[in-house]
Amino acid sequence: MMKRIIFYIIFGISGVSLLLCLSLFRPAFVATAAEQAQKAASPALSPLLSKPLTPLNAARVEKELQDARRQALDQKEAALAAKELELKKLSEKLDAQLKSLESAKKQQEEANRAKAAANKKEQEEKLQKMVKLFKTMKGEQAGKLMDSLPEHQALTVLGRLDTKTVVKLSPYLNQPRVIKWISENIGNSNP
Repeated sequence: MMKRIIFYIIFGISGVSLLLCLSLFRPAFVATAAEQAQKAASPALSPLLSKPLTPLNAARVEKELQDARRQALDQKEAALAAKELELKKLSEKLDAQLKSLESAKKQQEEANRAKAAANKKEQEEKLQKMVKLFKTMKGEQAGKLMDSLPEHQALTVLGRLDTKTVVKLSPYLNQPRVIKWISENIGNSNP
C-alpha cells in the first residue's frame, strides 16, 4: 500500500492534493508546505491560507490557485492578442506603403521612358532638319559647314543624306571623313 501511495505521489497527484496525501504520513511537512504556499499566494488567498489546512480548505486553496493562474494566463493571452493585432495593423500599413512606393516607382519609370522617347524624337527631328538644310545648300557651302561639325555628327548626317547629295558634297569635304564614311557604309552593308 505504501508503494502505491508513493507512486501516486510521484506520478499523478498535484499541488495541494499531494499535500493532503502527505498529511496522512507527515503532518510537519504539510505545515511547511502550507507556509510556503501562503508566502507564494496572492493577497486574495491569504485568508484561506490562514485557516488550518483541512481537506476542504486545501481544495479551496487549490481551486483559488488554479483560478489565479488561469486569470494570469488569460491576461497574458489578451496582451498577446493585442500585440498580434497591433503587429497585423503595422504589417498592413507597411504593405500599403510598399505598394504606394512601387506605384510611384512605376510612374517615375514611365515618365523617364516618355521623356527619353521625347528627347529621341526631338533629336531625330533636329537631325532631319539638318539633313534637309544640307540638301538645299550649295555644295561648297554645305562642305565647309559639314567640316566644322564634330566627326561623329558629320558622319551621322552623311549617313542620312542621299547618295546624290553626298556626291555633290564630297569634293568640298575633308577627304579622310569621306573615306571613313565610305568604309563604315561598306562595313554596314556586308554582313
